[in-house]
This record gives sequence, structure tokens and C-alpha cells, in this order.
Amino acid sequence: PGPRMESLPEAVLIRILASIPAVDLVLACRLVCCQWKNLVDGAALWILKCQQEGLTGAESQENAENWQNFYFLSKKRKNLIRNPCGEEDLQHWGDVENGGDGWKIEELPGDFGKEFPSEEVHKYFVTSYEWCRKAQVIDLRAEGYWEELMDTTQPKLVVKDWYAGRSDAGCLYELCVKLLSENEDVLAEYRSETIAIPQENDANWTEISHTFSNYGPGVRFVRFEHGGQDTLFWKGWYGVRVTNSSVTVEP
Repeated sequence: PGPRMESLPEAVLIRILASIPAVDLVLACRLVCCQWKNLVDGAALWILKCQQEGLTGAESQENAENWQNFYFLSKKRKNLIRNPCGEEDLQHWGDVENGGDGWKIEELPGDFGKEFPSEEVHKYFVTSYEWCRKAQVIDLRAEGYWEELMDTTQPKLVVKDWYAGRSDAGCLYELCVKLLSENEDVLAEYRSETIAIPQENDANWTEISHTFSNYGPGVRFVRFEHGGQDTLFWKGWYGVRVTNSSVTVEP
């Protein structure tokens, strides 16, 4: 018979383990013996898996203290906002406030508008002559971000939104994002100022972003809310336009 697995050099064993799916490493291989447990809990195996799958860069190598968490967070990274660009009308958006003539979905670039910087975005939401707001609540556990990860690692929560006005109409825009506990107590909050776009403007799309970090234990939900109105009180949809909203959990 050939040599037993435990007699292999550690570097060789790490290369063998790195070919196994990550979930199996944690749920099965880690339980085989003390040596395998130590390797799965160590950095070398996960650094190798990150390198093999193109998940590393100079910045990530410097900042990723827990490489296993870094691997899983990098693989899971996705936009947790559903229907961010109005492709499904107002589906997935709750707490909708339809001031004036309410929300409307329009095709880019729209009247007196500009194309969006990304060709992947085709539509936007537009507000009316009184305040229009809409919100989504993201259940982090349902999205696969377990309690220990959120409480101990506290990965960054990155929030982004894009807004623009028509070049012939002034408008207002606001963004408010809250991190909520199990009982929906507010543990952290970001609230933009009320951003005013003048009537004569270039209609360019502007990104607004905020990163939550070191927010403490207990975060289970993210509540994202944005909205606005026009400042001329014209009937119809001359208010702020919003699209490509995103919330991501990042290492």
C-alpha cells in the first residue's frame, strides 16, 4: 500500500484539500482528525483557495485576518437589493409612499436625461411632485450571513445608490439606511442630507455610497430607504430619478 494521508508533507496535503469544495472542507474534512482540523482552521489552505480562484489582491492580502471568512464572503458577494433598476416594476419594494402621481418606471435615458454609466442598466424609478419613498428590508441570515460572522467578524456593509434629475426640472433626493437587530432596534444609521438639484442641471447620474464597519454585534437586518420629489410641483414625473441601488457584504 502507498503512504497514508497523514504521512504526506503538510504542503502537499494542503494542495489536496484545496481541491475540495469549501463547504465540504468545513462540514466534513475538518472533522476527520486533529491535523485536518488545524489545516482547515489555518490560513494557508484558504490563501491557496483564494489564489486558485482569483480572489486575492494586494489590498485583500493585507486586510484579510481571517482567510476562511474572506473566502466565503468573496464568493458570496452579491447585490442584496432585489429589483434595483425597476425591471420588475415596484416588486420587492415595501413601505412605498406615492406622493403626487406616485412612482413611475421609465426607460433610460428618459426625457431631458442622460444615459447611465453602465450599459447593464436600462430603467430607473422616477418621483413626482410630492414626496415618494420606498424601502427594502434585507434579512442577512436568510441571505446566508450567519450570526457569528455578523457578530464577530463584522464584515463591511457597503451601500450604494445612484440619482439624477431632469435637465429641465429641479428636485430633491434622500437616502437612509439602518442596521437593525433581531427586534428591529436601530444599531447604526446612515442618513444623507437632503440633496437639492437645481432646475438647470446637466442631468448626469451621481453615485452616493456609505460603508458600515465596526458596528457592533447583533445586526440581523438592513433597511434601505430612498426617495425624493420635484421642486417645481409640476404634475407628472419631474422629480429625482434613482436606479442601481445596492447593498453588499464585503470582507
